[in-house]
Amino acid sequence: MKKILLKLLSLIVILILAGLWVVINPKPAFSLANAINYNNINLENRDFSHQDLTGATFVAAEMRKANFHGANLVNAILTKGVLLKADLSDANLTDALVDRVTLDGANLRNAIFTGATLTRSRFYDAQITGADFTDALIDRYQVALMCDRADGTNPVTGVATRESLGCH
Repeated sequence: MKKILLKLLSLIVILILAGLWVVINPKPAFSLANAINYNNINLENRDFSHQDLTGATFVAAEMRKANFHGANLVNAILTKGVLLKADLSDANLTDALVDRVTLDGANLRNAIFTGATLTRSRFYDAQITGADFTDALIDRYQVALMCDRADGTNPVTGVATRESLGCH
């Protein structure tokens, strides 16, 4: 009887360990077939214009003067990145995570940031004419700075930049 209980207990432990291995396995069971990973890489002056970068990750990437004009960056992750003087004009960053990113001097004309998370990011001297920030999460200080120069209406969404930022 003891041997049967010991075997049963051993089987249960093995099944639990196998279940835990499946749960914590670092390889994702499902992944985006077109997921692109540009983490910790120098992409300075790189041309991504008009590319479909849906769900791409750009973590801690150096992207000074990179060209994302007209790019599809829906659900993209751009964190801890440097986009100084980058061109994101006409880009779609709907629901993107743009956390701790330096966008100083960037061209954001007519970009779409609806539902994006733009926390702890800087927009000093960024060109924001026609950009749509509807439902985006942005630090209040940055919103106040952008409201001073916000103008135009996004040609795709029809939303005024000042309205999308909640400027008074």
